[in-house]
Amino acid sequence: MKVHEQHYPTHDLELGAVVFALKIWRHYLYGVTFEVFTDHKSLKYIFSQKDRNLRQRRWIAYLKDYDFTISHHLGKANVVADALSRATLCSMLTRSWTLLQDVIAWQPYLCGEDKTTKTALIRHPLLDELKLKQKEDSDFAKNMEESKK
Repeated sequence: MKVHEQHYPTHDLELGAVVFALKIWRHYLYGVTFEVFTDHKSLKYIFSQKDRNLRQRRWIAYLKDYDFTISHHLGKANVVADALSRATLCSMLTRSWTLLQDVIAWQPYLCGEDKTTKTALIRHPLLDELKLKQKEDSDFAKNMEESKK
């Protein structure tokens, strides 16, 4: 969300969310009748509202391209959205920590002779292990010799 959008009234934020979702899913929604569920009851009456600001008028003009109805769905009853929006910070940190440990295990390092540009290389431990196993494997060595001929 852009800085100026953070100061929009709640009504505009809710309508903006609907417009944003329709823009994302427009390929699937053009020419289809569908229903939009929102926990913001006043959006149900947006098309019959008399006084609208310019932003709302622009968005309403965009919404007219779609064949849909807006239905109110009580926010407290929407358990799935609550669970998704209240994901625990601890679980996200745990995933981030695991990812960080994996990256550290890859042993990234910078190389390059030029002082201004460096190349980041990542050496995964699995590659070193594969090279060792290939050297020990007699069948692999035979196949390599045959392929060079």
